[in-house]
Amino acid sequence: MICELESQGVVSKAHSPFNSPIWPVRKSDGEWRLTVDYRALNEVTPPLSAAVPDMLELQYELESKAAKWYATIDIANAFFSIPLAAECRPQFAFTWRGVQYTWNRLPQGWKHSPTICHGLIQAALEKGEAAEDLQYIDDIIVWGNTAMEVFEKGEIIQILLKAGFTMKKSKVKGPAQEIQFLGVKWQDGQCQIPTEVINKITAMSPLTSKKETQAFLGAIGFWRMHILSTARL
Repeated sequence: MICELESQGVVSKAHSPFNSPIWPVRKSDGEWRLTVDYRALNEVTPPLSAAVPDMLELQYELESKAAKWYATIDIANAFFSIPLAAECRPQFAFTWRGVQYTWNRLPQGWKHSPTICHGLIQAALEKGEAAEDLQYIDDIIVWGNTAMEVFEKGEIIQILLKAGFTMKKSKVKGPAQEIQFLGVKWQDGQCQIPTEVINKITAMSPLTSKKETQAFLGAIGFWRMHILSTARL
């Protein structure tokens, strides 16, 4: 994984007084994502005034469109399309098998990476005068009343490619009348709990301890607005 990232210019060997522990994360497709534990760096990093949108507000806005057709775009490795300023790179150093490296592109794990990424993608879409869309960091959704209307909004892909972002065909879904965006299923202008989430919740055994209750509440927490009487729990 390190060798591949180095060959792509995403990381490079370094000599820095800073160092953070690595924290690999297995992705849903079984591959590994290299992240670094930047908690110490995050604690001393000044705040940014900008922020990513609230996911719940995005859901409400998309619901208000009452769309029939959707398409989603998930930019591939969006952080790695964004160069990290040379003077900032030493503080992002980490060590793997006795060799120190640092990032040349925006790293996973740093608290401002999502905000910076969201802002740059948003700016690229605005500059390219993209069709109406909703965006959450590197996830984008477009909608319309017909499949052709949604298909024509595919110009967004060309705008993003021109701005230097990478696309994978597997990361573009639709046009479709049923689609998932930010983990929520959308159909006929309404958001629904995905079937796999419902099955996971209904398969849980009766709660017999505080720990099990906490696990159950954690499982339904994100979906509480879609489950009747959740507030009584």
